[in-house]
Amino acid sequence: MTARHEEIADALRRAIGREEYTVGSLLPTETELAARFGVSRGTVRQAVAALSAEGLIGSRQGARRVVLASRRSQSFAELRSFAKWARAMGREATGRVVAQEYRPATGEDAVRLQLESGTLVLHVLRVRGLDGEPVLLERTVYADWIAPAVEAIEPDCPSVTQRLYDDTGLVFAYGEHVIDAVAAGARDADLLGVRRTSPLLRVRRVTTTREGRPVEWSDDRYRSDAVSFSVHNSMDHNALARTTAG
Repeated sequence: MTARHEEIADALRRAIGREEYTVGSLLPTETELAARFGVSRGTVRQAVAALSAEGLIGSRQGARRVVLASRRSQSFAELRSFAKWARAMGREATGRVVAQEYRPATGEDAVRLQLESGTLVLHVLRVRGLDGEPVLLERTVYADWIAPAVEAIEPDCPSVTQRLYDDTGLVFAYGEHVIDAVAAGARDADLLGVRRTSPLLRVRRVTTTREGRPVEWSDDRYRSDAVSFSVHNSMDHNALARTTAG
């Protein structure tokens, strides 16, 4: 059963996301929120503390809270895992492997994965969806040492990240994301159900273990009408968040 303060935090989170409270505006006072939700001020404090920890609001003691961002900061796990991100939004993630094969590592593969050129690496092309609608193509190259575990995963597995953790104990710990825009080629357009040359949001990423050992590198392409990224800057945080477009 969800705690009352979590329900209140979620209600305020949704209101901020809908821009009922815009960036720079003040939330109602604790007394006003307590009356609105029929709870004690202590319960309200627990709810707003959660929003403060997510970077959505300021939390100055004794003052009304100021809205700092329209969307909460995301954990690394949510940014790394499409399925975890979807679940955090209350959406269902789907996945389907379109193509999978071993190839000798190119020069780029070798540099990104810290391998010798010619090492066999696993290339996987996946279509990812939200509630059954395709929104993302993942072109991922896996290092030789983890490739057999990836190859064994069923083609429609919704979360490869979780499966690798369950099967091998692998934890993705660090990542670098480079974001730009590209035009959809014929195959991308067909797989995503968009017109050829439609703009796609491309995210190139390299992910490593806690020890810094590269696991994969990927060229991910999102439908720009379905997903966008935002960056919330402050003196203490520079948080990247992925969200549905709109």
